[in-house]
Amino acid sequence: MTAIASDPILSCDEARELEKKLFGANEELEWAAMQRAGRAIAEAVLRDFEEIGGFPADGRVLVLAGKGHNGGDALMAAGFVLEKFPAAEAEVIFAFGERALRPLVKRAWRQLTQAASGRVATGDVAGHEPADRNAGRCDLCLDGIFGFQFRPPADAKIATLIARVNERAIRLRAAVDLPSAGLFRADFTYATGSVKLPAIEQEAAGRLRYLDLGFFGERAEGGSRVLAPAVLAPLAKFRPARCDKRSFGHLFVVGGSRSFPGAVLMSALAAMRSGAGLVTAFVPESLQPAYAARLPEAIWVGWPETPDGGLALEGMHLLRERLERADALVVGPGIGREKETRALVREMVTSVKVPVLLDADALQEEIVRAATTHLVVTPHAGEFKRIAGATKLEDFAGETGATVVLKGPVTRIAGGRTVYHSFFGGPVLARGGSGDLLSGMIGTQLAQSPDEPALAAARGVVWHGLAAESLARASGQVAVQTTELLDHLAAVLREL
Repeated sequence: MTAIASDPILSCDEARELEKKLFGANEELEWAAMQRAGRAIAEAVLRDFEEIGGFPADGRVLVLAGKGHNGGDALMAAGFVLEKFPAAEAEVIFAFGERALRPLVKRAWRQLTQAASGRVATGDVAGHEPADRNAGRCDLCLDGIFGFQFRPPADAKIATLIARVNERAIRLRAAVDLPSAGLFRADFTYATGSVKLPAIEQEAAGRLRYLDLGFFGERAEGGSRVLAPAVLAPLAKFRPARCDKRSFGHLFVVGGSRSFPGAVLMSALAAMRSGAGLVTAFVPESLQPAYAARLPEAIWVGWPETPDGGLALEGMHLLRERLERADALVVGPGIGREKETRALVREMVTSVKVPVLLDADALQEEIVRAATTHLVVTPHAGEFKRIAGATKLEDFAGETGATVVLKGPVTRIAGGRTVYHSFFGGPVLARGGSGDLLSGMIGTQLAQSPDEPALAAARGVVWHGLAAESLARASGQVAVQTTELLDHLAAVLREL
């Protein structure tokens, strides 16, 4: 089995033990790690700023620095931002006073003031009133007050400071590792070196970013893990010189109805654009000519329809007579909820031998539990409740033997004894059709690696998420169409 590029998600105690093992009491090793963390945070922040137009040349940075290493990371990050933008300025508030800083944090502070002489000022904890938001612009706030070693409750003065900062009009709020005391309201939380479990559980964390600093060696499996872009690395390499269309999988897509005509077309488009060698799509016969005109590269098979425009049971022979050519099936996009169509889907999952991805209205509990082939299921939270009830993600995957892709702000993939987390994507995906594209992309990977459904799911999810981020950086989060995501698939692989 191919290892899936990922790193473990740690409890705070596990993170503490890891850092002891890596650094011991060696300040030079810690200083080198702090420099790497600061640069990684700065680069990630500036990249994320592109979704709202980019960091301004004369930007204003507010740093909330605690006495520990999170404060040092935030100061280092501010230094790299100011280095890149010579007209930018920073204000630093030492939550516990400058005298309380630990040695490496003092060193980071000295480096910042020396490198950006005249562009760094210090603020006062008590004097940081909400009225400041009207007096001066703030583009970026870096929260480095508390790290994962914080023990509640927060000091009243610090809690008041965080509350005041939360009220300010700040374009991007960035937390280092964890939002301080769970009170700082972050747009992004940048997990440096390792992902700590509370970051996933805290709503105040906003969007999560994992900044890999090389803390982990050989990839392992088991437990909770965070996916890395390197899972896509094989897709960015040269394809074999001696190959043909059959070398890259033949995906069957079954879906569509007169009520929901667009979804199955989007799945087929995504499958073709993400590298499938062949795509055969089974769709209502009344819609087949329009689909063929829109995507002539696919093979379109018209399916007999129910009176209401869904797929009729009588068309099952069309699938059976072609099944020996299929490497995987995607079933469900736009398929609707007619009783006859649901019976058709049940017959498919109990009779085919190749892996099947179920999406949208094909996600019904009786269908999932009746399947005799391997399933990949791609529910959002509401659909997961429909098929699993109160059963937990890992338990449902274990009970059914399915690979479950639970879509959300953090998409989780459960298969075997491991749950993989993807932090890629963002609010640009909060629009109709995003899931239809994802089903086509995972389906393509499943057709190319039918024996490795978790790997196929991971590649599809990460690629889909990174393309969404590329789209948001190019056009913002609002004024876009879902299918524009496909235009960014190539850019993701090129960046790898």
